[in-house]
Amino acid sequence: MGDLVDDVLAAWQGQLPGVVGIEVELGKRAGILYARLNEAASRVLTRFRLTKAEFDVLAVLRAGGEPYRLKPTELAARLWLSSGGTSNVLRRLTEAGLISRAADDGDARSSWVHLTPQGVEMAEETVRATSEAQRQLLGKVPEDAARAAADALRDVLLALETAD
Repeated sequence: MGDLVDDVLAAWQGQLPGVVGIEVELGKRAGILYARLNEAASRVLTRFRLTKAEFDVLAVLRAGGEPYRLKPTELAARLWLSSGGTSNVLRRLTEAGLISRAADDGDARSSWVHLTPQGVEMAEETVRATSEAQRQLLGKVPEDAARAAADALRDVLLALETAD
């Protein structure tokens, strides 16, 4: 039994034999999985009136532990956001009272982004809710298959990091 990606690969094999292979298969399957997980999280986040980028900032700050702070450049790097995109997200989160900004006493050119108490609460609530939604989505996937997929993707990504 095949999936949509198998159909795409078969079509390309018929059109350009030997040209399209594992690179398309891996990219398509990883992309579809990402989209499905992201869609499950996004449905939850609309109830909290947060965008995925806003959620990601809150989650990264909360995951770092107390004092729940990072510099904007560190946030951008961890989230793969542009500096302009990061600035917009931080502005919206500041207006919502979920983060605050403070000057870095050691570097006048930089600042710190802190979770407010309300931001800590929101981060924890949304991480729990999005994780549960994604867990439900993956509920039909055998646990050993999910673990094997995650381990295989780690191996692929580590190999790509060492290739750079």
